[in-house]
Amino acid sequence: MKKDLISIKDLSSKEIGDLLDLTAKLKRNKAKFAKVLSGKTLALIFQKPSNRTRVSFEVGMYQLGGNSLCLAPQEINLGVRESIKDVARTLSRYVDGIVIRTFEHKNCLDMAAAASVPVINGLSDFSHPCQALADIFTVKEKLKKLKDVTLAYVGDGNNVCNSLLFSAAKTGMNINVASPKGYSPSEEVVKSSLEIAGSTGSKIMITEDPVCAVSGAQVVYTDVWASMGQEDEINKRKSIFKDFQISTKLLANASPDVLVMHCLPAHRGEEITDEVMDSKNSVVFDQAENRLHIQKAILIKLLKESR
Repeated sequence: MKKDLISIKDLSSKEIGDLLDLTAKLKRNKAKFAKVLSGKTLALIFQKPSNRTRVSFEVGMYQLGGNSLCLAPQEINLGVRESIKDVARTLSRYVDGIVIRTFEHKNCLDMAAAASVPVINGLSDFSHPCQALADIFTVKEKLKKLKDVTLAYVGDGNNVCNSLLFSAAKTGMNINVASPKGYSPSEEVVKSSLEIAGSTGSKIMITEDPVCAVSGAQVVYTDVWASMGQEDEINKRKSIFKDFQISTKLLANASPDVLVMHCLPAHRGEEITDEVMDSKNSVVFDQAENRLHIQKAILIKLLKESR
């Protein structure tokens, strides 16, 4: 039976734990898994530009002995030249898995519903599950645990924030989210995360005060203030988010050994300063590297073990 990865919400705590354990093994011993996906092919459908997602999936498939092919927006023109349903059914006859990086989350859901092979959400306006899994792997790698760790997310309550909320709730990690009024994560996501947290002991706080959010936090995380597709709002958002910049002044309220995270690409001088981005506390590029390792684990679980 095929399994998809569309949202962290769809994974059980055990499934997340298993993925993190497999990722650690993959990172320690690349050679051991060199042929595990031999003969398998992964299709990458990208409606949005990509650096880390494309490179990490392509390199990951290569390191696992498989192949990948990238389909740019103009090659498919998803939903215009050809329906999502027809693309999904056609590709399912050729490949063993599909990654879709798209604007609308509904496109991920529609692709998964129609495809007979596993579908992985490489990013949508609602969710970025591969990123969040790499993030919590990085936290666990650095701090040796997730339980009782507090991560403060400062910035726009966007797709990354949604996935971090679900990840924290599923693993028992605490999360504080600080966003300007009107830019907090959706009430539906917060409500669902709180319900999940009731069984794992995760503590969730939503606030408009960045100082309150980072107070005592072991991890401080941020993302761009305007995501792809919101470029026309950037000047307005710069004014609204100016007090939400990750700076040395703000970090003075966090744990002395705080880990600083950013999913990249970063707009240095906006949501994060150069000084912080390049500091000894920054694990931003460890986090980026771990996209490769977590996605290899995801590919093994979905392309090898679920069929």
